[in-house]
Order: sequence, then structure tokens, then C-alpha cells
Amino acid sequence: MPLAPVASSPPHAVRQSCDARAARLTAQKLEASFLAEMLKHTGLGDGSGAFSGGIGEEQFASFLRDEHANLMAARGGIGLAETIFQSMCREEQK
Repeated sequence: MPLAPVASSPPHAVRQSCDARAARLTAQKLEASFLAEMLKHTGLGDGSGAFSGGIGEEQFASFLRDEHANLMAARGGIGLAETIFQSMCREEQK
């Protein structure tokens, strides 16, 4: 018994509403990644001198930067997440 062809609609015909929770979480993660990279360039976690953590500190400094960036983004960050979120939802509504 042959299967009947399924009619498909063009991609632009299917409209999905903006999943605000998922979009906001994604935007916050993007902002946290950006902030982590900026913190890396400021030297956060790069201790030197007699009281530095040595090689262990160097190896785990990225975890410290990531956690600082995540906390900053969760508390509002620099507003980048909100701009990304608005852009993501606006694009879906077109």
C-alpha cells in the first residue's frame, strides 16, 4: 500500500510565538559569554606574585570568570541580554 504524499507548507507560513522563557535564557547565556570574554581581557583571575595561587589558579581562572559573568548577567548585566531578547522575539514575529 503506497503512502500518500504529505503536503507541506512553506517555512514562512508556519508562525511560532516567541517562547519568552527560552529566549530570555538564551539571551542571558549570550551576555554571560560576552562578559566572561571581557573579564578575561581585564585580567580577572590572573594572579601573579608571591601570594598568587600558582599553576592551580591559572588552570581554574576561567571557571571563576565564567561564574562572575553568569552572576553579572543574572543580575541584569549591562543590558545586552534584554537587547538580544527583544531582537529574537521581534525576528520571530515577522
